[in-house]
Amino acid sequence: MKRNSFIALVIFLCVTAGVLLGNLMARRANVQNNVTSFSALIRQIGIGQGSRVDELLNIINQMYIEDVDINQLTDDAMIFIMSELDPHSVFIPAADLAAVESELQGSFSGIGVQFNIQNDTIMVISVIRGGPSEKVGLLAGDRIVEVDDSVFVGKEVNNERVLRTLRGEKGTDVKLGIKRLGTPEILHYTVTRGDIPIHSVDIAYMIEPNVGFIRLSTFSATTYNELLTALASLRNQGAQRLIIDLRENTGGLLDQAILVVNEFLPRGQMIVYSEGRARPRFSARADGSGSFIRQPLILLIDEFSASASEIFAGAVQDNDRGLIIGRRSFGKGLVQQQIGLSDGSAIRLTVAQYYTPTGRSIQKPFEMGNSDDYAMDIWNRYLHGEFHYKDSIQFADSLTFHTPSGRTVFGGGGIMPDVFVPHDTIARTSYLNRVGGFIHQFAFQYTDQNRVVLNNFTTWQTLEQHLDKQKLLNSFVKFAEERGVKPNWEEINRSKDFIERRLKVLITRNILGDDGFFPLLHRDDPTVIRALEEFRTNEMFN
Repeated sequence: MKRNSFIALVIFLCVTAGVLLGNLMARRANVQNNVTSFSALIRQIGIGQGSRVDELLNIINQMYIEDVDINQLTDDAMIFIMSELDPHSVFIPAADLAAVESELQGSFSGIGVQFNIQNDTIMVISVIRGGPSEKVGLLAGDRIVEVDDSVFVGKEVNNERVLRTLRGEKGTDVKLGIKRLGTPEILHYTVTRGDIPIHSVDIAYMIEPNVGFIRLSTFSATTYNELLTALASLRNQGAQRLIIDLRENTGGLLDQAILVVNEFLPRGQMIVYSEGRARPRFSARADGSGSFIRQPLILLIDEFSASASEIFAGAVQDNDRGLIIGRRSFGKGLVQQQIGLSDGSAIRLTVAQYYTPTGRSIQKPFEMGNSDDYAMDIWNRYLHGEFHYKDSIQFADSLTFHTPSGRTVFGGGGIMPDVFVPHDTIARTSYLNRVGGFIHQFAFQYTDQNRVVLNNFTTWQTLEQHLDKQKLLNSFVKFAEERGVKPNWEEINRSKDFIERRLKVLITRNILGDDGFFPLLHRDDPTVIRALEEFRTNEMFN
């Protein structure tokens, strides 16, 4: 699917927040018992009791002319200390720790729905199969208007509040009031929260008769097992070549990355090594037990591929094991260790740096204590033209490395792909920028109003044939006009293909889930198209 600058910026803002985990959470958290936490932090980092900071806080607490919120002062001190280090060292309040860790553990406890918020109301996009909500009868298209007998609509309803309300301890109940299309009364369901899996493998399917495709969205505790299942399924379907999509994969657990890479490298080849001031060198090498060691391999990356994704891409590239296609990756080569504090909070402290097999560091430059400029790096890359022109990226001679076959690779800031695919801006217009947020809203509304008919289609091919006859563009233009965006048909015609494709893939996802969404999305994806072309023409694979 072609993307435009507006969408890229939205993704940038979302993903960067995930990569810089903890900084924003720490600033907004109302941390309890922080005097104890701060003392624990002081002990953890070796300053010891009786430090000047600890002493100052105690003096202020006992002698200052007015009452002060010592917890807030302590909170600010903890945040400040961590912010003066690198951009990836963070403090995580106790109240947020469980939610943060659930992202890496591969599951959380909740009710089992995917949702978005429209018109200040929670809209159920899909119900997770086998989850608690499906068991009690919730349906895609339902509106959640009450939670525990209280009205739950309005301006105060946002994603964060919804997650905090609907997630909870396994086995606890939440009572929901549901407004269902065609049913005048509010329906009430009691849902018992249960374990909801967070899948790392979004999709695994045969994109061509002998080519398997796997989209890997994160590296959590379940990633390796999910990948093994996906590989076995694809091999049984005849996959002799493989594309793994790491775009927008911001990383996760190092041990999972090592296990994943091990599936693709011959025995003895280096996967990654790391070392730090207080950490001896750690090296990981392939043991030769992998199930996909010899078959042709292509990895897709972009500017949001980070950390564990870069370990994977770096190992494949440096060992001449496959081809990397896309755009330069994020550039996170720092290793964090999580250290628990006495009140249940934690810090994630950078303790080492990792290196690809040729010895290159892919950590992009940063200034200690200046995370704002670091966070804006990708946006600055875009302004510099890097998303569109490979030649806009310049590397110093000192950052040049060579693979065993003699290919040139670069350090100093992310993985530079072997094959560059520019960001597509052909469809970019000011009209598209103004209506971008309405595309999802229209797709959901259209799905909701036509669900009975749309549910008759079981494949994305037949559903697309039906949607092609529905004049979606005209309906969408009217929808946007009703929301204040006047039609500009010259610009609409330039963006027409993008809008129509985007509407179709979103409606397809609403009906068929990811199994329909990704194949339709990938059919027109320039990076995927280029990968399939490289399999056919590149001498590495022939």
